[in-house]
Amino acid sequence: MKKVSTYLMILWVLVACNQRPTAEPDEQAQQQPGKKVLVDLSHAYSDETVYWVTAREFEMDTVFEGQTEKGYYYSAYNFSTAEHGGTHIDAPIHFSESGKTVDQIPLDKLIGDAIKIDVSSKALNNPDYLITVQDLKDWEHQHGIPIPDGSIVLLQTGFSQYYPNKVEYLGTNERGEHAVKLLHFPGLSPEAAEWLVQNRNISSIGIDTPSIDYGQSQYFKSHVILLGENIPAFENLTNLDQLPPKGFEIVALPMKIQGGSGAPLRIVALLP
Repeated sequence: MKKVSTYLMILWVLVACNQRPTAEPDEQAQQQPGKKVLVDLSHAYSDETVYWVTAREFEMDTVFEGQTEKGYYYSAYNFSTAEHGGTHIDAPIHFSESGKTVDQIPLDKLIGDAIKIDVSSKALNNPDYLITVQDLKDWEHQHGIPIPDGSIVLLQTGFSQYYPNKVEYLGTNERGEHAVKLLHFPGLSPEAAEWLVQNRNISSIGIDTPSIDYGQSQYFKSHVILLGENIPAFENLTNLDQLPPKGFEIVALPMKIQGGSGAPLRIVALLP
């Protein structure tokens, strides 16, 4: 019996020594090579949400919040908002009479491989900066490839760091038609928009400012050019600094408003 007990004890020690401890959640993620890292590119909606200076701002009313007479907790709210405010999508019909509405945009325009073009070193020093054709070509030269077909192109100006401070982010905290002339933030030049539609085949485009056109735009030519080719635009993005220049995916799903020219958007990046 003594020999048997000694043998069992040795066997138990060997098993215990070879048994690895349970991995922490972060370690488990590292051990799963197929697992994606998710980055939220959306601002939350609240009374601080930044809207175009002529648009109706976000409002939320309480229907009920608290304990019911039957003893369980319950909450419900009503909200109202303009299509174009906060992190949102511009559907092609926003600037193109024959363009697709929000509910008509094909999902492959909203989900797919993406790239990021970072111009923050230029734009943060110039709130009226216009992203140029050369900026797009510089990205291609740096990475040794043309902007891939079907890409979702994200433009990082760095301005999301100012959100929701309207003076720094928009250029003004005034509201109304007169405030349009006071807007100052970077955007995509019409020449660069035209170059993209003529020379590349992108699915959609996004930017971390209130508009794909810069603040001082009067004719919104970049909108007209891109949306005229049924290329949706994502505006008021955030956390683009957490993304690499390429090698990631985007899922951008707007509220499916039938006939809508735009909608609130939840957009996330999936990184290897």
